[in-house]
Amino acid sequence: MRDIRFTFFASFVILMCLGTVMIYSSSGVYALETMGNSMYFLLRHLMFMVIGAVLMWMAMVIDYRILQKYARPILMLALVMLVLVLVPGIGKISSGARRWFNVGPINFQPSEYAKVALIVYLADFFSRRRAVIRSLWRGFGPVILIMGCMCALIIKQPDLGNTVLVASITMSMYFVAGGRKSVFAAIAALAVPVLTILIIAAPYRVRRVVAFMNPWEDAQGAGFQLSQSQIALGSGGFWGVGLGRSIQKLFYLPAAHTDFIFSIIGEELGFLGALAIIVLFGVFIWQGTRIIRNTADSFGYLLCTGIMVMLSIQVVVNIGVSIGALPTKGLPLPFISYGGSALIFNMTMAGLMLNVSRTQDLGG
Repeated sequence: MRDIRFTFFASFVILMCLGTVMIYSSSGVYALETMGNSMYFLLRHLMFMVIGAVLMWMAMVIDYRILQKYARPILMLALVMLVLVLVPGIGKISSGARRWFNVGPINFQPSEYAKVALIVYLADFFSRRRAVIRSLWRGFGPVILIMGCMCALIIKQPDLGNTVLVASITMSMYFVAGGRKSVFAAIAALAVPVLTILIIAAPYRVRRVVAFMNPWEDAQGAGFQLSQSQIALGSGGFWGVGLGRSIQKLFYLPAAHTDFIFSIIGEELGFLGALAIIVLFGVFIWQGTRIIRNTADSFGYLLCTGIMVMLSIQVVVNIGVSIGALPTKGLPLPFISYGGSALIFNMTMAGLMLNVSRTQDLGG
C-alpha cells in the first residue's frame, strides 16, 4: 500500500499548506484590528500544527494496536472531561457556549478528543464482539448507552453539530461492523424527531433553519452569515478576485478564517480554487477508503472506518453550509480551518491511518 500512503499523505500535506495560506489571508485584517497583530491567528495556527505534527508522528510510529488495550480508559477520560467542561469555573464560556478548557495559550475542546476516544473504543468493542454484534443487548445496548451519554454531555454545552457527528460515527461503525440493518434504520428514523425537538428547543437553531430556507429574506439578521457566504462565493467567479483581495473578510463574513473559510477560498481563488480543494479532499477520502479495504486486522479496519467517517462528514457539512446546501453548523473544514483542538486531533487521526497502512505492509 505504499503508493496509497504516498497519495494519502501528499493530499493531506497540500491541504495543510493551502489551509495555512488561506488562514493568513482570511484573518490578517481581522487579527490586526482586534489583536493588534495581523499574524496573530497564523502564528497560533503554526503552533497548533507543530503540536499536531508531534502527535501525528507518535501516532505513526507506535503500534496502533496498543490503543485497543487502553480503549476503555481512553473513553472514560473523554467522558470525565465532557463532565468537567460543564462545571462553572472549569469550563470556559465563549459566545454563550461552555466547550473549552484553558490550557496555557490553547483553548482545548474536549469534544474533539471525545470523538477520537469514541472511535478507538468502538473499534475495540466491535472487533472483540463480532460474534454478538447482532444481539440487541450484548451487541447494540452498550453502544447506544455510550453514544447517548456522550451526546447528552455535548448537547449540554451546547454543540448540536458535534452531537450529530458523534451519533453518525457510532451508527456508521455499527453498520460496517455487521450490525442489524433494521436497528440501523430504526435509529435513523428516530433521529429525525429527536433532531427536530432539539432544534425547536433552542430559538437560535430555529432561526438558523428558517434562514437556511431563504437567507435573503432576512439578510441583515438570521440569514446574514449565509447571504454573505454566498456573496463571497459568487464574487469569486471562475478565476477569483485574487489571493488576499477578498472583500467579505473585511468584517462582512463572520468566522471567515474558521467555519466559512471555504467561502473565502471561493472568493479569492474562484471556482477553480474551490474545485481544487474539493478534488484534494476527494483524493484524500478515496485513498483513505483504499487503506480501509486493504486492512485485514479487524481493529485497524474499524479504526480507519471511524476516522474516515468523521473527517468525511465534516468536509461535506462544512462545504455544504458554505454553499447554502445545509443549515449553519459549527464544524470546521479539516486541515483548512483555523482551530487548535480540531486540527491537532485531525492530524493525529491521519497519522493513525498511515500507521495502520504501514503495519499491513509489514505483515502486521
